[in-house]
Amino acid sequence: MADISVIGAGSWGTALAVLLHKNGHRVTVWSVLKEEIEMLEKEHEHKDKLPGVKLPEDMVLTTDLKSAVEGKDVLVLAVPSPYTRSTAHRMEKFVSEGQIIVDVAKGIEEKTLLTLSQVIGGEIPQAKVAVLSGPSHAEEVGRGIPTTIVVGAKEKETAEYLQNLFMNEAFRVYISPDVLGIELGAALKNVVALAAGIADGLGYGDNTKAALITRGITEISRLGTAMGGRAETFSGLTGIGDLIVTCASMHSRNRRAGILIGKGYTMEEAMAEVKMVVEGVYSAKAALSLAKKYGVQIPIIEQVNQVLFEGKAADEAVKDLMLRDKKLEHSDLPWG
Repeated sequence: MADISVIGAGSWGTALAVLLHKNGHRVTVWSVLKEEIEMLEKEHEHKDKLPGVKLPEDMVLTTDLKSAVEGKDVLVLAVPSPYTRSTAHRMEKFVSEGQIIVDVAKGIEEKTLLTLSQVIGGEIPQAKVAVLSGPSHAEEVGRGIPTTIVVGAKEKETAEYLQNLFMNEAFRVYISPDVLGIELGAALKNVVALAAGIADGLGYGDNTKAALITRGITEISRLGTAMGGRAETFSGLTGIGDLIVTCASMHSRNRRAGILIGKGYTMEEAMAEVKMVVEGVYSAKAALSLAKKYGVQIPIIEQVNQVLFEGKAADEAVKDLMLRDKKLEHSDLPWG
């Protein structure tokens, strides 16, 4: 049995807290929002973000960050990516040398172009930082629907320890040393999911969705390997696996926001309608900046940026993608 705190009481943090409690661990859930903790104490359910998933009576719920962090075996950092740095900064003085922090949010910091584990490592250098990612909607994990994810860590011992903490008959956990690749796949797929949603909102069909997923993973792999991620990672759970589920499911806030944009909503209107942080919006600009830095072409993500931030019509973006210069599908395949 481990003593674990989940820092962040949104849908994903709540689902993981329930899973870890079922695995026999002592679990504390922290939120910066007093009203959120009061609601969870009263209802034992996150009715807004994770309806139907009950929290056990003995789960500790708190707004006291010090008590949530100090002395815990593992800290699961589950705040939305725009708040990762500020939350890590607040946590730092309570984190002990070698304490394990598992980041479960997905994103790239726009101003610095750092992955979230790099942000956390910069703010809390004394911690051991790992990541958990893969095709895993909170709505399904909370209900115990079979799910498979991957834990990334620099040290194999840390990854194996976390694998044992999280894994059960409905939550299979693989491990990997490619922390960078895992994070890039997780962040960039959200931008492609916005494109898939936009296509749905425009009324396009399965052919379009398949094209976006296939060419989308090509862009993700192209940029990810240029930055030092492993090609194998992008063909795995946190690459193609996470991309498929995020582009295809109505649980995906990125796809839902994209659908609204395709129907004519502005980016701001779509985010307000979804009522949750749409991670892809925050990663889109960062992805474009990284592509320019590494000299990589990412036409789908480039068009998403133009729709989001430059007022380009969604149907025009699709037309421009279709009418790009003729290309080989795989430039390294020989002819005969």
